[in-house]
Amino acid sequence: MAHINLLPWREELRKQKKKEFFTVIAGTAIVFGGVVLLVHMYIAGMISYQESRNDILRQEIKTVEGKIKEISELERQKEQLIARMRVIEELQGNRPEIVHLFDEIAKIVPEGLYISSMVQKEKTITIDGNAQSNARVSAFMRRLEASAWFAEPKLSVISTKVTGGQTTREFSLLVAQKNGDKEGKE
Repeated sequence: MAHINLLPWREELRKQKKKEFFTVIAGTAIVFGGVVLLVHMYIAGMISYQESRNDILRQEIKTVEGKIKEISELERQKEQLIARMRVIEELQGNRPEIVHLFDEIAKIVPEGLYISSMVQKEKTITIDGNAQSNARVSAFMRRLEASAWFAEPKLSVISTKVTGGQTTREFSLLVAQKNGDKEGKE
């Protein structure tokens, strides 16, 4: 009977199968590594793209914040200008008042009463002067009360002064300023 040794053939087949197995494993590992690398590159690209978009948004936000500050500054300047305009309009509206006040004073000063000074602080006027008698000061105060431009006259001081044989009354009174009636302004 002939002896045939089948062991080397089987061993060779085993070695070949092992080699094929490791080749398949290596190929699979290379393909898997490639897939992981591609996925990593794709995700890194997406992150980079999003970061560039975020940088653009940050720049736009800074630009908009600068514009907001500029708008706030313009609003503040606008408010200041409006306040100035109101003051100017008020002054323009009150400009003819002084003419009316002096006209009214000229009309209501009784004969024998002389005004030496008038001082206005806001809406209060201090009137100093001389009168021939207390009755003339009283008549002046009644006329001030009846006037459309004056209100609430209050006598501060009245004193008698004798100069060269003549007796005069020096007085000081406070009177509130009113806006006057519509006819008085026109």
